Amino acid sequence: MNDFILATVSTSDLPRKWLDEHNIPFLPYTFVIDETIYEDDCREETRQRVFEAMRAGKIPSTSQIPEFTYEEFFRSLLDSGKDVLFLDMARAISSSINNCEEAIRRVAKDYPEQRLVFLDSFCITGGLAILIEKMTALKESGASLDEVYAFGEDLKDKIIHRFMCDDLQWLRRGGRLSNASAIVGTLLSIKPLIYVRHDGTLFALEKVRGRKKALHRLVDSMQEEMDPDHLPEEMWIWHADCAEDAQDMAAYMKEKYPTVKEVHIHTEGPVIGTHVGPGFFAVLFIGKGRIM
Repeated sequence: MNDFILATVSTSDLPRKWLDEHNIPFLPYTFVIDETIYEDDCREETRQRVFEAMRAGKIPSTSQIPEFTYEEFFRSLLDSGKDVLFLDMARAISSSINNCEEAIRRVAKDYPEQRLVFLDSFCITGGLAILIEKMTALKESGASLDEVYAFGEDLKDKIIHRFMCDDLQWLRRGGRLSNASAIVGTLLSIKPLIYVRHDGTLFALEKVRGRKKALHRLVDSMQEEMDPDHLPEEMWIWHADCAEDAQDMAAYMKEKYPTVKEVHIHTEGPVIGTHVGPGFFAVLFIGKGRIM
């Protein structure tokens, strides 16, 4: 019986309209601008407000989701009488996962007749979104919680994430790059191409000089992980306030890979966007499996 809830977090960066239409509850991460705390509500206007603030010189910050907040969210779902399957970001990216797992242990004791299942996604932002979308489609077809969980476990490693940060200063502020490296890289117009590995950790694939060249290299490199027996018909772009580049690269994807019938374009959410900055650009697809 299809009697469970599939739930996630706001950093899946899916559009609010889609989440509402498919009845996907989400737990919002928060961000701070000028000492005011905001919730990530997955709405486009919130995303644009953050990027406008960043371009104006403001430096937003983010924080973990407290254990108590996870507990409240899980209890609100389990009070429906249904089981729950929950997905969050890769633990390598979000230190909140420890709070999530502790909350699950505490809450599950109070609902012995129900299941509260956590799927460790090893995905980030758009990758998590793709995983949620595909699992939702299976759930809506009538699949059970166990079937949807098994499907997600198999699919997650096949979701390929490659991305580029435009301004290295945002990575420096987030503690992911030294000050000297950020300054030199920015002066030389270095664009690091980043890869999400099997365990959700980040790996610098290569460094490319110039934004346009880096964007094309991102798309060209996707071929390395394509399954020749199942060439992709869909690809995805997540971008941080660079819609024109997204349209140009979508056209290039279709030209480069003739099997691709649709390229889905989404705006990056404010929480991940805070750490990568305006101009961030990610390409994603479902391939044969991550290479590292």
